[in-house]
Amino acid sequence: MNLLFIADPLDTFAIYKDTTFAMMRTLQARGHRIAVCEPKDIMWQRGGRVTAYVRDITLTGDPVVWYTAEQEAPHERPQALADFGAVLMRKDPPFDSEYFYATHLLEQAEREGARVFNKPRALRDHPEKLAILEFPDLIGPTLVTRDADDIKRFHAEHQDIILKPLDGMGGMGIFRVKADALNLGSIIETLNRGGAQTVMVQKFLPEIAQGDKRVLVIGGKAVPFCLARIPQGTEVRGNLAAGGKGVAQPLSTRDQEIVAILGPTLLARGLLLAGVDVIGDCVTEINVTSPTCFQEIFDQTGCDVAALYADALEAAVAAA
Repeated sequence: MNLLFIADPLDTFAIYKDTTFAMMRTLQARGHRIAVCEPKDIMWQRGGRVTAYVRDITLTGDPVVWYTAEQEAPHERPQALADFGAVLMRKDPPFDSEYFYATHLLEQAEREGARVFNKPRALRDHPEKLAILEFPDLIGPTLVTRDADDIKRFHAEHQDIILKPLDGMGGMGIFRVKADALNLGSIIETLNRGGAQTVMVQKFLPEIAQGDKRVLVIGGKAVPFCLARIPQGTEVRGNLAAGGKGVAQPLSTRDQEIVAILGPTLLARGLLLAGVDVIGDCVTEINVTSPTCFQEIFDQTGCDVAALYADALEAAVAAA
């Protein structure tokens, strides 16, 4: 099967931990052929189909020169997305206007027969911070607003809170404000930009000390191990990009309950892969753009998450 990965530039990959690389490696080992492009390489013109200018690559197994490409810019070859066996949208956040436009092009490609994972409409309809609003019984006290007074009232009620922008990733822009409300006004001004930008506020969950768990959901089912991302030192954020320590561990009973509720819904909407973030008993985010942690879980447990994903992808394409 010919597969197209829409991703960030290959030269930015840290292949020792990159999940998209792990997918490519497993799929190539199964005999699938890999092509790559970036969102900027996708176009549509009246009378034609949604087309990408792609490079065909082969993974070498070398940790330094890890791939060879049959084409290089500006000589990428054009191919309609519908002619690939599957298209894997793996562009990292932020979910900005250009990402939004890309989902529309991908949805047009679907109308032309392309098989896109995750489904473009589902990507568009599930912003990673706000997707949890649909499942209030699974989350802790949460507020979404751009009104400073709303945030101050929420703080007065809960005393210890986390504030974060809706378009952040990797822990960027996350603040904790304790009972003393130190710098709350300044933090609100920074995040909501004078009322122009919406902010998410959540009650601080002390269980973060045991880790912000990334629970992977593939084909509606839980991967049996999660990665607990544990804050280090004085840092409140567990994100690996913010210096958190990743510790793989079996799913708890509560983790399994959460996936039993979320999994079928996510799969039915075309989300073949999702990363559910759990602190204590509460879901904090549902990541759908390019969930990670495949390699960290495999390295620590031997659970081949990339193989589970390849199984689910092959089954989904066969059923399409």
